[in-house]
Amino acid sequence: MSLFDRDKSAERLPVTLITGFLGSGKTTLLNRVLSDPRMARSLVLVNEFGEVGLDHLFMEQVGGDMVLLQSGCVCCTIQGDLDRTLRDITKRRAAGTAPPFDRVLLETTGLADPAPILQLLLNHPMISHDYRVDGVVVTVDAVNGARQLDEHPEAVKQAAVADRLLISKTDLADIDTNAHLRARLEDLNPAAALYEIVLGEIDPALLFDSGPFDPAGKSDKVRAWLGAEAHHHHHHVDRSRHDAHIGSFCLTFDEPLDWDRFNPWLMAVRASWGDRLLRVKGILNVVGEAQPLVIHGVHRTFHPPTLLARWPDADRRSRLVFITRDLDRAEVEASWAEMA
Repeated sequence: MSLFDRDKSAERLPVTLITGFLGSGKTTLLNRVLSDPRMARSLVLVNEFGEVGLDHLFMEQVGGDMVLLQSGCVCCTIQGDLDRTLRDITKRRAAGTAPPFDRVLLETTGLADPAPILQLLLNHPMISHDYRVDGVVVTVDAVNGARQLDEHPEAVKQAAVADRLLISKTDLADIDTNAHLRARLEDLNPAAALYEIVLGEIDPALLFDSGPFDPAGKSDKVRAWLGAEAHHHHHHVDRSRHDAHIGSFCLTFDEPLDWDRFNPWLMAVRASWGDRLLRVKGILNVVGEAQPLVIHGVHRTFHPPTLLARWPDADRRSRLVFITRDLDRAEVEASWAEMA
C-alpha cells in the first residue's frame, strides 16, 4: 500500500490564475479570450463585471453574481472571500443550478500578491478537494513593466511565480525597451515560457495546462513546469533592487529519496524559511514508489504530495525547484547535508 494518494487531478476542476500589474492588459486579454468559442465551458471569476467591460459578450443573467456569455463561458463575481465563492460554486454545480463548466479562470486585481490565492487553492481542504492549480499566467506591460518591477514588490512577485509570462503592448514599446524587459523577466523567472501579445490576441490554449497534471504523461509539460534546465545561476550587474532579492534554483538528487529523511527536512525548510519561499515545486523519486511524487507549495503551505500516473521520461532524478526571496541555494543545500 502506498503512503501517497494517486493524483486525483482528473476529478478536480483546473484553475488558472491570471494576474499581472495594474494596466498590464488582463482585461483586454480576458475580453478577447472570452469571445473565443474554444472557451466554452469555462467559468471566469472576476472581482467586478464592470471592470471587465463584458457588455458586448453578455447573453443572460443566471443568478445575481453569474452571467452566461454567448461563447458558452460563465462569468461570476467574487462575493466577499474567494473561498466562499468557490464553495458556493461547487454547491451550485453539484445541484445543477449553474451552467456547466469544466475549468476556472481566476482574474486577480493588479495589486494582488498571488501567494495567498495559491495557498488557498493548494491547501484549503474543502477547496483542494474540488479544485487544482493548473498554472499561473501573468501579464506584463512592455511599456511600463520595467518601472513597475522597480517600484512595486508585488509586480516582481507576480512575475517570479508565473508559469507563463505574457508581455503585452509590445507594439507600443521600442525594440530596446522590449529586449531589456524580456531579458529581465528571463533572469527573474527562467522557468516561465514567454509570449508577446498585441491587443490581447492570444491562443486561449496558452491559458491552460501549464501545471504538472498530465494524464497523457507528456514529458515536455512536466519539464516546462519544473523548468529545471533553465535554473542556472544568473549574475547580471543591472538587476534592480527588488529583482536582486528574488532568485531561483533547482536541487537535483540522483539517488531515490528516503521519504523518512526527506519529509522532515522539507518541513524544517518550511519552518525556517517559509516567508522566503515564493514557490516550491518538484518531482521526486521516492524509495518504494514506482511512480513520481509531485510536490507543490507556497511559503509554508504545501499541497499534500500526489503520485503522477507515470514518469514523464527516462530521467528518474528527483528535481526540486525553489523560487525564493533572500534565500540562496547554499543555505538550503547545507541544511540537506546536515540531515545526512
